[in-house]
Amino acid sequence: MGSVARYDFLIIGAGIIGAGLAAEISRRKPNARVLVIEKEASPASHQTGRNSGVVHSGVYYTPGSLKAHFCQEGMAQLQHLCQQHTIRYEQRGKLLVATTDREEARLTDLEERAIKNAVPAERLNDQQLRASEPAITGQAALYIPSTAIIDYAGVTKALLAEVENAGGTVQFNAPFTTLEHVGSAYRVVTPAGTVEAGQIIACTGLASDRVSRLLGITPEVRIIPFRGEYFVLPSRLNDVVHRLIYPVPDPTLPFLGIHLTPMVDGTITVGPNAVLALAREKYGRFSIDMGDACSALSYSGLWKMLAKHPNATWNELKGSLSKRVYLKAVQKYCPQIQLSDLSTYHSANRAQAVSPDGTLVDDFLIKTHGGITTILNAPSPAATCSLPIAAKVADDIL
Repeated sequence: MGSVARYDFLIIGAGIIGAGLAAEISRRKPNARVLVIEKEASPASHQTGRNSGVVHSGVYYTPGSLKAHFCQEGMAQLQHLCQQHTIRYEQRGKLLVATTDREEARLTDLEERAIKNAVPAERLNDQQLRASEPAITGQAALYIPSTAIIDYAGVTKALLAEVENAGGTVQFNAPFTTLEHVGSAYRVVTPAGTVEAGQIIACTGLASDRVSRLLGITPEVRIIPFRGEYFVLPSRLNDVVHRLIYPVPDPTLPFLGIHLTPMVDGTITVGPNAVLALAREKYGRFSIDMGDACSALSYSGLWKMLAKHPNATWNELKGSLSKRVYLKAVQKYCPQIQLSDLSTYHSANRAQAVSPDGTLVDDFLIKTHGGITTILNAPSPAATCSLPIAAKVADDIL
């Protein structure tokens, strides 16, 4: 065996959570030797770089949950970081638009949840909604002024630059496949060589259950990838709305519905839906990875989950197969958008942890054994909460 590079901390994964954690450790322990390894050729290649770029306020989430607690904290920290690094951050505000009596009743529940989560919110009637966003139609809306849009890939790159400026190392094209205990340390082999570290933290998103097993931690859940498909509006409609426009979500599902999202590049996206993906890290509509497909389809938890939500499953699948179904969903609140306005945009796969009984794991799930920590479930709003998540993990391991 050749020479072994020794580090105090090895972070696996250069998405926004891995980058945030590496930066947090570097700030707290300036003399620590920190290494980040990423199997892709660049940072933020998967969930971080393909999401809708929204900074969430925390209005949806169960009071007392990590999601609810971290959203407000994360929003403030991201805004500060963007000011430091001159990264685009625009506080646009969000409108949750109710188009039926049932949705309006749910809107009342969300208003109460906003109060419990200390999220500023304002109820609008139909006239106030139309005055606020003339292209949007609805019976009522809940206005969340703090919601923002951001360049998460830019944030990730800035955090990794902080790590390198502090003396840390970031390696790309550096997957690992084996782990060995060496005394009180851990040894892994990457294409760049053999690495020994005192502590390992895995922030691996779509591969989190597999990496956990490689690291000796039984995940007790399986990652099921859900593909979110987006369309983008033509440039002549870039000003159709100023704020983010969301439907009122179904409280039994973790997905927020098809929404209109202004992006920091000036475009407006429509989406996403949520359909089962048969490849974790491929993004074409018909992409299949046999290993990923077998992992999902052989898991009883998936079938139990689908049986719990048959209507939602069918509706999401219809929206994926037919642009007209997708259009109908957005025309509920923005009738001027037409079929010809929807051009295919990139897709994004969301890592959703599913329990063997079919339960969708709703909150962040972090496991530690000895000197190894793995972030098993980090669903939306994980990007918003990335810096508080990093701080929590640092608190636990330092």
